[in-house]
Amino acid sequence: MDKLAVYPGSFDPITNGHLDLLERALKIFDHVIIAVASNPAKQPLFSLEERMDLIRRSLQGHPLEKRVSVDTFDGLLVNYVDRVGAKAILRGLRAVSDFEYEFQMALMNRKLNNNIETLYLMTGMRWIYISSRIIKEVVISGGDVQGLVPEVVEEQLKARLHA
Repeated sequence: MDKLAVYPGSFDPITNGHLDLLERALKIFDHVIIAVASNPAKQPLFSLEERMDLIRRSLQGHPLEKRVSVDTFDGLLVNYVDRVGAKAILRGLRAVSDFEYEFQMALMNRKLNNNIETLYLMTGMRWIYISSRIIKEVVISGGDVQGLVPEVVEEQLKARLHA
């Protein structure tokens, strides 16, 4: 049986930190589903379809491409994870400030479905200060994010935020 994990998030947009976490997760899991959250309460820069397309294009030609799927979900994450047959939710932690929120979510998910585990990977030191929000703020202010996001994402950010 393949070891399957779900890596959920808004991915607005995907960063090299996300990709680093994905690469390291694939040392543990046979397959990872990147599950893009459809959350109408948030105001994303990119539509759900655009985010999924950016992820797919960022993975194009990557050696791990065949071991990653991109999907979307709404509603409860544990219901989605159960529906796709995964037993693990993959999350990244950058700093202690991430831990409190993630801990609450893991406990709630455990309450909702105690057959699903939440696994945390620490963000690689190279990416510890990176978040999608900060990337957008830097581009809006005219800064350079080369090397922090996949090239296709950098191009789309510049096109969208400097239009």
